[in-house]
Amino acid sequence: MSKINVRSPYYITTGTVTGLNSTSIEIYIYTGTQTTSRPTTPTYNLEGFAVNNEVTFEISELVKDYISQAYIDIDYTTEILWVDYRTTQTINGVAQTTSVFTQLTAFNGYGYFIDKANPTNPSKLLQTNTNIYIPAVVDGNFDRVKIPVDTSLNQTVVFKNAAGTTLETVTTNTSTLSTGQVAYVTGTSENITTAVLSGTGSDITVEIERVTECKYTQRKLSFVNKFGAIQYIWFNKKSTEVLTTKKEQFKKNIVSGSIYDRLKHQNTILTKNGIEKITLNSGFYPESFNEVFKQMELSEQVWITEGVRPSAITEPVTITSSSLAYKTQLNDKLITYSIEVEYSNNTINDIR
Repeated sequence: MSKINVRSPYYITTGTVTGLNSTSIEIYIYTGTQTTSRPTTPTYNLEGFAVNNEVTFEISELVKDYISQAYIDIDYTTEILWVDYRTTQTINGVAQTTSVFTQLTAFNGYGYFIDKANPTNPSKLLQTNTNIYIPAVVDGNFDRVKIPVDTSLNQTVVFKNAAGTTLETVTTNTSTLSTGQVAYVTGTSENITTAVLSGTGSDITVEIERVTECKYTQRKLSFVNKFGAIQYIWFNKKSTEVLTTKKEQFKKNIVSGSIYDRLKHQNTILTKNGIEKITLNSGFYPESFNEVFKQMELSEQVWITEGVRPSAITEPVTITSSSLAYKTQLNDKLITYSIEVEYSNNTINDIR
């Protein structure tokens, strides 16, 4: 089944049809069980008039309006959309038979300019990196290995230790449910060093390394990557937090009769709140992680987690650093990154 990554354009074209006047398209966007949950009326009903005997529709922006990404502590979740469409052509003034449905799976992903039109990201591993760095075990507490996979392409994930002994085997099943298209396969053992993904295409081996950091608080940024899945990067070096405040004030009359109380505020604050920012510094990463940091900078949805299980706290943030200088081992020797994020809420709870 074809994918549609809604952060990049997705074109539906008739191709050149002699005598084509116009084409109408019915687009059905829905969740639940594929086909059986399809609504009885289309989400969009569009018509395009032919130019040079051809009609092209671009539907990504329409679909993107219906995608929402939730974050659930510990267990990520991603709901994919079903997008079914069918077309009716009018040739030489005569409406033709409506086509059968074409069915698409919509991810909140994207392709780069060099990927050309209708990028699909066809990997069963829904992240670019095949190395994962997570904190070492501290007092029996540790972060679980979590790997996003496309269940239509992946069947099993085998977790192994350094000796090559299988510790856990997780089977992912193909599903007709929109919530079952992406699975976050979790390894629960602290001794996992590799994960082998098998299924459609060649096996993929993911290396896992636990990193010890004795000095600084470890923070994790989880973000929606180019595949439309959530992945994470740990930042375990120095971090700096800043509070920026904003206020509304007015000049108050404090005179009563012909006197005033000098302990009363003439410049009176009506409202005051603040937003906190934090500058994070990563540990050392290989040069291949340039792509991962690139996708994090381009992400529209990011969350920060402080600490590890079971006392971890997660909050939504926005990346405010607007540039990323790619680093190489040749130029920079040891590669680290500094990222600035802003919490996506006011410090004082003023939600009403």
